[in-house]
Amino acid sequence: MSNKADNDIFEGKWYEHPPLRNALIAGVITGIAFLLAHPNRLIPHPIEVAIYIVAIVLGGYHWGREGIEGLLEEKKVGIDILMIAAAAGSAVLGMWDEAAFLVFLYGAAEGIEEYTYAKTRGSIRKLLDLVPKEATVLRNGKESVIMAEDLVVGDIFIVRPGESVPTDGVIEKGRSSIDEAPVTGESIPVEKKEGMKVFAGTINQEGALEIKTTAAFKDNTLSKMIHLVEEAQEKKGKAQLFIEKFGNRYTPVVLFVSFLLFVIPILLGWDISKWAIRAVVLLVAAAPCALVMSTPIAIAAGIGIAGRNGVLIKGGMCLEDLGRIKAVAFDKTGTLTKGEPVVTDVIALNGDENGVLEIAYSVERLSEHPLAQAIVKEAKNLGLKSCDVTNFESLTGSGIKATLDGEVTYIGKPELFKELGFNFEKTRSDIDKLTQEGKTVILIGTSEKIEGIIALRDEIRTEAKEIIGDLHAMGIKVIMLTGDNENTASAISTEVGIDEFKANLKPEDKIKSIESLELEYGAVAMVGDGVNDAPALARATVGIAMGAAGTDAAIEAADVALMGDDITKVSYAIRLGKRAKRIGLQNIVFSLLILVVLIPSALVGIMTVAIAVLFHEVSELLAVANGLRVASRKI
Repeated sequence: MSNKADNDIFEGKWYEHPPLRNALIAGVITGIAFLLAHPNRLIPHPIEVAIYIVAIVLGGYHWGREGIEGLLEEKKVGIDILMIAAAAGSAVLGMWDEAAFLVFLYGAAEGIEEYTYAKTRGSIRKLLDLVPKEATVLRNGKESVIMAEDLVVGDIFIVRPGESVPTDGVIEKGRSSIDEAPVTGESIPVEKKEGMKVFAGTINQEGALEIKTTAAFKDNTLSKMIHLVEEAQEKKGKAQLFIEKFGNRYTPVVLFVSFLLFVIPILLGWDISKWAIRAVVLLVAAAPCALVMSTPIAIAAGIGIAGRNGVLIKGGMCLEDLGRIKAVAFDKTGTLTKGEPVVTDVIALNGDENGVLEIAYSVERLSEHPLAQAIVKEAKNLGLKSCDVTNFESLTGSGIKATLDGEVTYIGKPELFKELGFNFEKTRSDIDKLTQEGKTVILIGTSEKIEGIIALRDEIRTEAKEIIGDLHAMGIKVIMLTGDNENTASAISTEVGIDEFKANLKPEDKIKSIESLELEYGAVAMVGDGVNDAPALARATVGIAMGAAGTDAAIEAADVALMGDDITKVSYAIRLGKRAKRIGLQNIVFSLLILVVLIPSALVGIMTVAIAVLFHEVSELLAVANGLRVASRKI
């Protein structure tokens, strides 16, 4: 199996790929020579041999050169050397047609393999076709068209409806929905407004946008993603490393045994021609091409298709590890939940719910606290109006105090009202119930009475239950690791169907939890935001970072980066890993079985060179085709 082409990216037609094209031409030449010499000889034998030599040189140029370079530069006896020896041996024995046939079939198989691998590696680069070659830039109040690669940080460019975004930026003016599928894999367009990020290669659906450039073309998210996928396809898994190590030791042994099959009969006075043919057949039959190709194609195909679906897998080992995951640990905030609190309950004790919410809205609109903003958002959604507030005062750690319609109003935790001397006879049952449901309880009242209760909770992702059910269907245990309290953790775990949870965890506690989970279950994946959970992501068997688009820290922290904010990609990545692992194992078993059949057949002399070549190359092509199945069906 050749190696040089592993680094090539070929975009042409299959018949334009030089190694494959030359091998096919060599096959045609070989066929012509054979037909001219059999059954009736129409050309002299020397001319027949000369034609075969032309076919051998043409068909064997690419892989033969690589084999010799590997031997001279790396002192490595590769499979190509076995085939060179087999072809040379056939020629020396006068089997020129067999030699040409061997070169043609091996060259064609190698050409197909290299073309397939190059296309698999290059398919991710087609994403760059989504990026426009030109950009409309706004300078000194005038529009002008420049090459997209000439955009610099700080430039303002315009993207109209139906156009693609040329590079990463932040919306300065305009609103629209953006199709981010090429980068994040998100199938539903995302609503965008001023101040929000947009990524290269995404497609503007509606309104015109003015966007400030935040990354040069070569540094944008799409370019980085493509680079990371190409790097990942170079990184080898444990199975591949083992097979390569095995091949490096096995190949010289085959060459040595074949040499003995030729030399020993000479020393013993046996029939030299018979044993020489067996030696040549052994060189072909024992070459472990299918074995060596058993995992690289599956790995490259898996990483490539994942990248096109917004999932960056950072190497063959990471893909293999995904295939053996037994448990998945999720961070809560921003992972199972959206990281944005929402109002869930409004309870009025002395009036109506809207009245309680209006009081809270009037005061909280002056605060920047996330809970305050959630209350303001709810009030605005209901069309409520605010009243004038004076003497606004933040009571650090407990709440807010302000004057509303001449009356001092308090908004805060139950502890604040306890300090003010209130008992909770009327509200105790409501507070306890809401707290047990994992909600944050806010009381609204004056120095005289409590007017009502507002409960808030970090909103659970709508797809959280789906992903957990999907993981359970694969036989995978699901655990939640959170810094939140027991009540909140318990409520969310029950609602989405999590097997177990660990609450009140600090970052260092999450590392210990991952270690204990690995002892209990084996391989464990950790899913988090890639920044706050970086230590736990690094410690887990596989760290999976959510929403990594445009975030170097998230991509660096994890083994797998989900470019979008779609949590269902976790099960997609694990299913892909399991498929790649299964297909890779199938290829290994199949390849070993082929060797078990071919080697004894070669030793006992029941196989010709042509038959050995045919079986050998067909098995290699079957291994390649099977490896491509990793990316052939929807997961």
